[in-house]
Amino acid sequence: MEKTLPVRSLRTGHRLTELGLGTAQFGNLFTETTDDESRHAVKTAIEEGIRYLDTAPHYGLGLSERRLGDALRVTARQDVVISSKVGRLLVDSPDTAHRLDDDGFVVPATKKRVWDFSRDGILRSVEESLARLGTDRLDIAYLHDPDDHWGPASSSGIGALAELRDQGVVGAIGAGMNQAAMLTEFVRRTDVDVVMVAGRFTLLDQSALDGLLPAARERGVGVVAAAVYNSGLLSTTAVDGSAYYDYGAAPRSVVERAARIAAVCERHGVELPAAAIHYPLRHPAVTSVVTGMRTAEHVPSNVARYRAVIPEALWEELHVTGLVPDPARLS
Repeated sequence: MEKTLPVRSLRTGHRLTELGLGTAQFGNLFTETTDDESRHAVKTAIEEGIRYLDTAPHYGLGLSERRLGDALRVTARQDVVISSKVGRLLVDSPDTAHRLDDDGFVVPATKKRVWDFSRDGILRSVEESLARLGTDRLDIAYLHDPDDHWGPASSSGIGALAELRDQGVVGAIGAGMNQAAMLTEFVRRTDVDVVMVAGRFTLLDQSALDGLLPAARERGVGVVAAAVYNSGLLSTTAVDGSAYYDYGAAPRSVVERAARIAAVCERHGVELPAAAIHYPLRHPAVTSVVTGMRTAEHVPSNVARYRAVIPEALWEELHVTGLVPDPARLS
């Protein structure tokens, strides 16, 4: 392999590049993507130095995993870190095969998602993910969105993943969610190695900063920050008031705050999306930032944002004005 981005290590020894590739869009999230587009996106990501790639059965009813696996067949397995997720089994559903999936992915609803955090459900989920990915192991396995399933997820779910970790089928185990509170409980009460927090540690939302991040640092648990653009509002240099915020219309107060943050960035010669990628990495508990890159054309811009030099004066101004607390000044 030629070039690679800087890495941060989990306590399990897995080395994650500070910028990771999220592949929900490979599952035709909101719009169709082709096999070739996904393959070229992965190829370009590897060429640009990205070595951490995240997927899930949920993304396109297995399509994202299949496309990622196909794209990685020309890459040495030891050169990449792959994470996927468990908790939603994919079950054949001939009664719905005539229509499209109703969970945001433009794919035929030939299967349905069934919540299952039991031991058997976790083992089956991992086995099926390995088959779709064409690999013999997952470097990281996350419990996926167990918001309404704390009991089984924190007992049989984590227990099954720990078994697989002991067997070497899974390298590191954890949970991935769109909230910080329950992730904090996973960190404090279970034997997780890493958690993925989506949208809760961004320039606009720092709810992970009070409980989750200090707990993770104290217990040596890595944190992967996802959805750092908060669904789109932070993805452009000039704030677009019609952009989504957390999968819905952005409240006016949030748009105005984003615009003020963007103005500070502009004064310091920084693009807002670049600051959005760099911000979580300022906390010592954060291991990687994962962003979605649907096509090869999206990869260089994300890497350029990651490689941008951010002056300390920007973070200081955001901090002292109360717009955005600087984790480096708090941790």
